[in-house]
Amino acid sequence: MNDVTETVSATLAERAKLALGKRNLVFIGLMGAGKSAIGRLTAQALGIPFIDSDHEIERVSRMTISELFAAYGEEEFRALEARVLKRLLRSGPRVVSTGGGAYINERSRRQIKKGGVTIWLNADLDVLWERVNKRDTRPLLKTENPKQTLENLMRARYPIYAEADLTVLSRDVKKEMIVEEVLTAIADRQKAQSHE
Repeated sequence: MNDVTETVSATLAERAKLALGKRNLVFIGLMGAGKSAIGRLTAQALGIPFIDSDHEIERVSRMTISELFAAYGEEEFRALEARVLKRLLRSGPRVVSTGGGAYINERSRRQIKKGGVTIWLNADLDVLWERVNKRDTRPLLKTENPKQTLENLMRARYPIYAEADLTVLSRDVKKEMIVEEVLTAIADRQKAQSHE
């Protein structure tokens, strides 16, 4: 894959970076929305560090997310996730991708809102299902009808994700196109705020 900075306008990346300032950019959304892939490319375009909170949780716990869920349950996992996010968001700017349930947890949501600009990668059911049904590493989808479970998660979580500062539609187009829309949303938000 070619360098994302070749396909995203340098001017747009600079405007977005200026608008972000020292704040973090935090990607939220359901599993399969593209938070890690788009987050990594966005960080590259902005020239700032990228951190995947799930990878950081696995690193500090020396367990996979699935193992943590199995050993401690969702409640304990969410408490660990909140502690890790608090530490990650202490300094910036950086791009942070979060697990699908992070923003749903009230404690984590407060930290995320305080620690940066949130961007919801919103995707429809068919797009998400196409992306997540190939791997069985998703603890919340280990159910009898995983597609129905995914739809139930959408119904429960989308109203909360809608509180994000910005929303970009995640769909099956080139990743660079989504990155460009993310950068435009950041730059335009700053412009809109300066006119208020």
